[in-house]
Amino acid sequence: MKPLNPVVFRSLRNFNYRLWAAGAFVSNIGTWMQRTAQDWLVFVVLTPHNGSVLGTVMALQFAPHFLFLPWTGIAADRFNQRKLLMFTQGSMGVLGIMLGLMTVGGIIQLWHLYVFAFLFGSITAVDAPVRQTFVSELVGESDLSNAVALNSMSFNAGRFIGPAVSGLLIASAGTGWCFLINGFSFLGILASLLFLRKNELNLSGRASRRRGAFTEGLRYVRGRPDLVAILLMLFFIGTFGLNFPIFLSSMGIRVFHADATRYGFLSSVIATGTIVGALVNAGYDRIQFRHLVVSAGVFACGCAAAALSPDYVFFAASLVVTGAAAMFFTNATNSLMQLSTTPVMRGRVMALRVAVAMGTTPIGAPITGWVADNIGPRWAMGIAALSGLAAAVAGLMASSFNRKQGKYQDDT
Repeated sequence: MKPLNPVVFRSLRNFNYRLWAAGAFVSNIGTWMQRTAQDWLVFVVLTPHNGSVLGTVMALQFAPHFLFLPWTGIAADRFNQRKLLMFTQGSMGVLGIMLGLMTVGGIIQLWHLYVFAFLFGSITAVDAPVRQTFVSELVGESDLSNAVALNSMSFNAGRFIGPAVSGLLIASAGTGWCFLINGFSFLGILASLLFLRKNELNLSGRASRRRGAFTEGLRYVRGRPDLVAILLMLFFIGTFGLNFPIFLSSMGIRVFHADATRYGFLSSVIATGTIVGALVNAGYDRIQFRHLVVSAGVFACGCAAAALSPDYVFFAASLVVTGAAAMFFTNATNSLMQLSTTPVMRGRVMALRVAVAMGTTPIGAPITGWVADNIGPRWAMGIAALSGLAAAVAGLMASSFNRKQGKYQDDT
């Protein structure tokens, strides 16, 4: 492998990116506080440690990524991305405050949470591809890979802080305050979007409004063997490997009997790994396909170690490896797909990526939750290990096939 580039934080030289990163970091902390509180509310407060119900909540939250796929990518390609982000981020803030008020008021029920999960997921389905492609408007093509990695680093720094704070707050005041704090944390990213230097944005061409725009995007991807291979690898890991709320809840609470504080700590531990993965990713000037194969294999090993953990400490340590590999893999798919896609198609391609990476959760999460409930949490982690192995094998096979066909060259 090439040595890491020492200029890991080079995107921060850009004023607009610095402003965006600051606002996003505040919001990321709130987002992870809410995710931790939501999982605790479902798994401990509203159900008797029911992994299947938690899987259902996850399915409702991620199903819109697939349901609304024909429109989300087109929106990212067609509309002003800054204004669209202000709408989606503001909407999520309002939902967070509403959920917090209902929880603090003691009126929250499981069906309410189902509704909120679907609403959050519907807005996120629009927000995610826009937020990912908006990075190119902030920094341009030259620093895009670095900015994607730094975005993930910020997201997972929030993952490091948010769950730990959430665990303490749940133990002392209850889950509702975590939702309220998350709702108000969106003010940070809204402020950053408002004060961006619009004349310094690297605006790309917008797609025209016409029928068949979505199918045009599908044809574009179908004609790109490299993109198809990446999406296949994402399908395996996204469907069965990234169900961390179920893994942490079932393993942490049922196997190692963690309380709210120790449960929150597990989320912070896995965030440590994801920050490491994002840092390593940010140091590369150019991500290659072979990096996907290696990181998928390391992810499989980390999940296998977690499944076989003899105690809480070993389990926490294995999460560092798992988190680092997962983050490097997902960041690498993001960078490779954006940099190799024509700008006018980028929103649709990234919407498809998000749909495969997150929209397959309605398939994998209920299955993983059922396995955790009926066979055992360790077997659920074993499924995640197999998903990483399947992705690595698929990547090796696709790379070998496409190299023989002359479709693309890589040094896997």
